[in-house]
Amino acid sequence: MIIILKKGCSEADAAPILESIKEKGLEPLYMPGEEKIVLGAIGDERVLASLQLEAVDTVERIVPILKPHKLSNREFQNESSEIEVAGVVFGGKQVPVIAGPCSVESEEQIVTTARAVKKAGAVMLRGGAYKPRTSPYAFQGLEKEGLALLDLARKETGLPIVTEIISEHDIDHVGAVTDMFQIGARNMQNFRLLKAVGNTKIPVMLKRGPAASMAELLLAAEYILSKGNSKVVLCERGIKSFFGDTRNTFDLSIIPLLKKETHLPVIADPSHATGVRDLIMPMSRAAIAAGADGLVIEVHPEPSKALSDGFQQLTPDQFEDLMSAVDRVAHAVDREISAPQIAKK
Repeated sequence: MIIILKKGCSEADAAPILESIKEKGLEPLYMPGEEKIVLGAIGDERVLASLQLEAVDTVERIVPILKPHKLSNREFQNESSEIEVAGVVFGGKQVPVIAGPCSVESEEQIVTTARAVKKAGAVMLRGGAYKPRTSPYAFQGLEKEGLALLDLARKETGLPIVTEIISEHDIDHVGAVTDMFQIGARNMQNFRLLKAVGNTKIPVMLKRGPAASMAELLLAAEYILSKGNSKVVLCERGIKSFFGDTRNTFDLSIIPLLKKETHLPVIADPSHATGVRDLIMPMSRAAIAAGADGLVIEVHPEPSKALSDGFQQLTPDQFEDLMSAVDRVAHAVDREISAPQIAKK
């Protein structure tokens, strides 16, 4: 539930209420606003009902949250969240574009790509050091060596990085390098991993699972939020269907649906969503038109030689064309593509 205190109340007024919430075995939340203080209580609904805070003089009103995703829905917070990642903001008027190869393969490959995507206007560098693959015989990534190369690329270009984490045991060494964790589609319901990244302060890009509903995606986000990490960005990357002409079916409708349901930013990954190079540009335009708060685009200097998913990676020249195209669409819907930032890692 949400407890809204009367105008003029202070932190001291909130303290006894927070203590009573804690004494009941519930999780208290303290959210001071510009005009009023908002408190939260999370836990068993029967225990919540026993709080009886309506009679407290400092309480203006109580708003019960009936939906299972307590912290991510707009009943809890109606105003859209803006998530900052090393100077890049998701959820505002500007639309950040993240770009880079599917996998980190070599120093030359990742640095060349980083320079190219930054020149074209990308604001973050993506690249997989750890690669969960369907086949055990496929390239699994360079792991710690890949992380070191991502760090080098950041130093060369100033671009913040986002890279996938596949195990809670990797939190420390991946977290020491990345500016943003990526939870891939296969791990959307890896609850130990979700809790582990939730216990950090590092922003998280959470990708929708290949067969996940909107409710399941939001409940996965809830695992992260409930551990205290509020910096969660949701990512639509396509779902499995009976339609076999693309790698996945790009569910554009989920973007406005999520933005109506949650205050969290929603971005799109048309590279994984389609798996078809020629579809990435039109689907990027469509995602921006549908309200996406950002894009994730795979780019490789030589896609034909890529060690993973070369068929869905753009060349630097193709990426430059894409950036021009999405910029025009962004302006048409009263937004703009973010300019590159300098990483502070």
